[in-house]
Amino acid sequence: MHHPTAKDVIAYMESLHNEEQRLQLMRFFKTGKGEYGEGDEFLGLKVPQTREIVRQSKELPLGEVPELLTCRWHEVRLCGLLIMVGKFEKLAKKKLEHDADAIKERDKIVRMYLDYADHVNNWDLVDMSAPRVIGNWLMFPTALGDHRAIVDELADSNNLWRQRISMVCTWMTSRKGDASWCLRYAEKHLHHHHDLMHKAVGWMLREMGKQVSMDLLRDFLRQHVREMHRTTLRYAIEKMTEEERKYWMTLK
Repeated sequence: MHHPTAKDVIAYMESLHNEEQRLQLMRFFKTGKGEYGEGDEFLGLKVPQTREIVRQSKELPLGEVPELLTCRWHEVRLCGLLIMVGKFEKLAKKKLEHDADAIKERDKIVRMYLDYADHVNNWDLVDMSAPRVIGNWLMFPTALGDHRAIVDELADSNNLWRQRISMVCTWMTSRKGDASWCLRYAEKHLHHHHDLMHKAVGWMLREMGKQVSMDLLRDFLRQHVREMHRTTLRYAIEKMTEEERKYWMTLK
């Protein structure tokens, strides 16, 4: 695809439609009535296929991306998000940290991500994009205002996917050795009612323990173990020894 447009990308992806795979994905991503992915529509592409299309579509101008993000097809939205990830990562280099043009371009991508966050509407879409766009951006200067206020707004919304973005984006800050983001949003979402958030909080706590400090994780557990959901606790302690896991589970 030479200098593709969003329409070219969508048409090409539609041509790869795979019915058998589509039905599997609809079950896997819980698209039935009353389920978290209700109404989501799939073409039936495997993630490596989508990644290959992303590779071929690197040159797609940012202005074309919203057409992908608002597409009814799940895989096309993923493609749009991964194109944004690629564009962001090109600008997320140490030498460009304080470059005025790079700040402007990074902010433009983040602004678009936030504007279209309602279309980042399943856990795989969140998990494959939030750490690498929002999480990455938290560690760079910005002209969009206070990083924390912007993530707080996601966390405080009543939209499950925005809430998950606020939690999962901390994967990147933990990888860079900063536990404060993970701890802040783990605490905010500790009493969330949804299983997908119990898992996200536990998973991010586990990553923070692994990447930053097991002692910080233990401190957090000591403080909150009795009020957190079992699933959250199970995910958080997954990498500990069996003996220590048993100890924490008995406190539950």
